[in-house]
Amino acid sequence: MVELREITKENYEAVLALHVSAAQTAFVPTVTEALAQAWVYKDTAYPFAVYADGEPVGFIMLGYYELRDQYTVWKFLIDERYQRRGCGKEALRLAIRWLREKFGVSEVFLGCAHENRIAEKLYASVGFQRTGFETETGFEMRLEII
Repeated sequence: MVELREITKENYEAVLALHVSAAQTAFVPTVTEALAQAWVYKDTAYPFAVYADGEPVGFIMLGYYELRDQYTVWKFLIDERYQRRGCGKEALRLAIRWLREKFGVSEVFLGCAHENRIAEKLYASVGFQRTGFETETGFEMRLEII
């Protein structure tokens, strides 16, 4: 069973120990970096530990991007030991549900690196679609919540 949990003094060290494979490090910041951003943007950042069957397996940070009036999946990773087990897809679904219940959102955005085909495939499997907005390093995806 996958669930999102608050990061607390009891679990933060286990969450900090989560990491992606060496090939994925160019796409995802460390949990330490993401939590530093969450602290700086504490009014609009919502970090969670991803648990599967009682074990911490990932990290997701949702956020509100004020300049564009958008809710986002800001940071997301599943530890390399737990990838390809469905945890990521379920964590995304739970995060989207949390945003909908907490803020009543009708759409969620995220960014994806051009080279990160695995992440794009995961996001598309949940219903995210490219918006057409691109930069040199990546592109935006949007999920309409019905």
